[in-house]
Amino acid sequence: MIRTLGPVATLDYHDSQSVTLARPLAPLQAWNMIMASPQPLLGAAFRIRDAISARFGVKRIGGFSGQRVSEVSAGDYLDFFLVEETTPERLVLTERDRHLDVMTCVSCAGPVLTITSSVITHNRFGRAYMVPVGLAHRLIVRNMLARLRRSVMTQ
Repeated sequence: MIRTLGPVATLDYHDSQSVTLARPLAPLQAWNMIMASPQPLLGAAFRIRDAISARFGVKRIGGFSGQRVSEVSAGDYLDFFLVEETTPERLVLTERDRHLDVMTCVSCAGPVLTITSSVITHNRFGRAYMVPVGLAHRLIVRNMLARLRRSVMTQ
């Protein structure tokens, strides 16, 4: 059910976190709820990321827009992520650049929602980039899932 860029042992970064919600959600529905109210410091983090990364020839990603999407198909974009796959149980998103490839899989099994991120780095900049990003990513996803759980409880 969960997709990654490759076998876990071959990844340079892997994180999978789950939350049990008060009711089941479709993956795109969960994505929309999470992105509807981005964490306050995330915008600043993306601006800093873009300013530093651009000096190394990495494309700017701009961050999350918070824009709701009613449906997606493979080949569409959710902000900077390419939609690789969408099913009733799974939403698979990727971003591929010169320094690394990242895949984020939002999967649902009943009331359990899981966000899995996998990364393969391509060079020294990608490896250096993932040191602070890897640490921050785990905290950001944990916070997003906690906020989603609270949001679903109040609806």
